[in-house]
Amino acid sequence: MKRILIIDDDMDMCNLLGRFLGKKGFETEAGHSGNKGIAKFKESKFDVVLCDFRLGDKEGREVLKEIKQIDPYAIVIIITGYSDIKTAVDVIKAGAFDYITKPLIPEEVLNVISRALEQQSSGGAAESPRPATAAQTPAKRRSVAEDEYLVGQSPITKELYRQIELVAPTNYSIILYGESGTGKEVIARTIHQYSARKDKPFIAMDCGTLSKELAGSELFGHVKGAFTGALADKEGHFELANGGTLFLDEVGNLSVEIQAALLRIIQERKFKRVGGVKEMDVDVRIIVASNENLQDSYRKGRFREDLFHRFNEFSIILPAFRHRREDIPLFAEFFLAKANKELNKEVEGFEPEVMQIFLNYSWPGNLREFRNVIRRAALLTAGGLINIQVLPPEIVESNAFISTTGESYAPAVQHHPVAHKETDLKNAAAQAEYDTIMNVLKQVNYNKSRAAEILKIDRKTLYNKIKSYQP
Repeated sequence: MKRILIIDDDMDMCNLLGRFLGKKGFETEAGHSGNKGIAKFKESKFDVVLCDFRLGDKEGREVLKEIKQIDPYAIVIIITGYSDIKTAVDVIKAGAFDYITKPLIPEEVLNVISRALEQQSSGGAAESPRPATAAQTPAKRRSVAEDEYLVGQSPITKELYRQIELVAPTNYSIILYGESGTGKEVIARTIHQYSARKDKPFIAMDCGTLSKELAGSELFGHVKGAFTGALADKEGHFELANGGTLFLDEVGNLSVEIQAALLRIIQERKFKRVGGVKEMDVDVRIIVASNENLQDSYRKGRFREDLFHRFNEFSIILPAFRHRREDIPLFAEFFLAKANKELNKEVEGFEPEVMQIFLNYSWPGNLREFRNVIRRAALLTAGGLINIQVLPPEIVESNAFISTTGESYAPAVQHHPVAHKETDLKNAAAQAEYDTIMNVLKQVNYNKSRAAEILKIDRKTLYNKIKSYQP
């Protein structure tokens, strides 16, 4: 019988959850404060921990951290009445399996617990991520869906993983370069899992949108009263990642002041919380990511040169998805397997025309865009094979695909719908507009978002104009 620990200072909630889960075949125990829950976890073995985010003596984030220190593989699900994305992101980054928002829906609670136990039984919670290999086929789709990530077979992908395997066991700081959507966080996690720190925390932070004040608090934590709104002490990402790996995405966006503080921490391995006076030791491996060249940034005065050299002990360039054509069929099967599992469907595969479009589209959004296209197509497909009708129009229309004979075919919009009309001022203007739009589309490889930006119109207007040119 699976055992579940419920940590909540609301005794009624503990009783209700306990009774419901008991009827579903689980054995439960309750801790009515953070400290009591941690004590119970130390005393006995539990398969899952349900922990409220707001407790009388401490936050659920603190409980999560202490439980993870006791057992790094513990499955902790956070319950929160604050359904904002910030709370969700924070607890997931800190190592929670998932979060549930109040008011609790019994079936949702049961579903999240079931997913957690399923992952545990498959080894996902207690082992490093298991990469799917290039040898896997559609017949193995169901098992592929259990894998956390895929290693492709293209030469450029093999070289990428060769570098990862070389640098992962070291303590080198690493810069990851790559376009948005190329999977920089996945690669950072992979490096962590291949390292001696794999049993310690992996903490990720997106630096792209943080103000100077918020970045300091998120990185270093703060003490109560350090600034308006600092109602309690808070651990920063360095504390949460201590002993493990800290991943800083879009690091080039950090302010000069935060860059200076980062340099000091890297040099001295000590830091202070914002508003605090106590210095704390820290042992963290840092991996940073940027979609711009940090060497160019420091030459232009936007990034500290000394910090760049601290980070640049090793750098890896992640290839854009359009440069990994050999991996497209593999990732198509991989993402379809995951979509089938998520949607409880059995979509069998892709029509040849669809795969040809995939192979020739430029994928400006990289793997993230490809995954979303597959998920959408799977949702719209009742069964059998995914066909061209369920693909987003921007991919179908902008895809100058190549036939099996090698002959190039232009998109459907590449005809001159006004050429046969009587030449007058109105038609001449329409023809000039058409030619301008088509020239820009060709320049940007039929990326309509980019074309709309260059033409200084929105995407919807661009779509309507293209549609109006069709017979």
